[in-house]
Amino acid sequence: MHWKTKAKIQNLISLLPSDLSYEVYYQVQRRLGRLKNFGPVIRLNAGVTTWKKLLESGFQPADKVFFEVGTGRVLNVPLSYWLMGAKAVTTIDLNPYLKEELVKEDLQYISEHQQEIKSLYGSLLQQDRFDELMALQNRPSFTLKDFLQLCNIRYIAPGDAANSGLETGSIDFHTSFTVFEHIPADILITILKEGIRITNKTGALIHCVDYSDHFSHTDSSINPINFLQYSEQEWHGYAGNRYMYMNRLRHDEVMEIFESAGLKIISVETRVDEKSLKLIQEGKIFIHEQFRSKSDELLATVDSWIIAHG
Repeated sequence: MHWKTKAKIQNLISLLPSDLSYEVYYQVQRRLGRLKNFGPVIRLNAGVTTWKKLLESGFQPADKVFFEVGTGRVLNVPLSYWLMGAKAVTTIDLNPYLKEELVKEDLQYISEHQQEIKSLYGSLLQQDRFDELMALQNRPSFTLKDFLQLCNIRYIAPGDAANSGLETGSIDFHTSFTVFEHIPADILITILKEGIRITNKTGALIHCVDYSDHFSHTDSSINPINFLQYSEQEWHGYAGNRYMYMNRLRHDEVMEIFESAGLKIISVETRVDEKSLKLIQEGKIFIHEQFRSKSDELLATVDSWIIAHG
């Protein structure tokens, strides 16, 4: 589907009353969008990558408490943490997107592809927990509540990550995976400040930010920095709705937000899309004046992993 057609559909659905809008958008995604063939591996792997990066930075995530900003439709990142030994996970989302049927489908996939999943985790997998998960999946019937209870996951939605209600210093790791690009800058600062408050002194905040145009994920006719061509007003007309809002912040701006919130950076990893960089350098893509003061490398940076502490 062409990205402008998708944008029109999202804008129209967003105009419906909230409950109806959520359900209609879900059904459209199931039949025409990314949920048509949606498996658990990408987000399970996101949990594994988060865990490994914490280990590389000298942290010991086993038997620790995690907090996830932005649950989404499924629970695969929290599940991944639990399978590797997390003590508990709280996951929060502004929108009640979570779907029990998708969770069950993901568990069915895991059951049918056990060797693939075990290979994904390697020595990080706690086999006893994996066996418990498969025992749950093999029951004649089980509920989302059963799954949450087994994996010690607390799900909050609708919820506010900037006002979590958790006790000060009650978590070890504050995490998100490709969520911050969907949050306005002023709210990001408040979320990070709240993250500092609820994270204990020996913990850390670790976040993966996707700086690419998300329409390019499903429309191969556009490049990952396609959205940098448009003014703020033009872009709002395409993606100013609850389903596809992208703040278009570049990596330097995100780093400024982290520092403004009072965080000290432990490590940063960025990835530049070489094809996008070449387009910029050869003058084959228009860049709106809003972004022209930034270096070619910044404009072509498509994701980052940031680890910090308060």
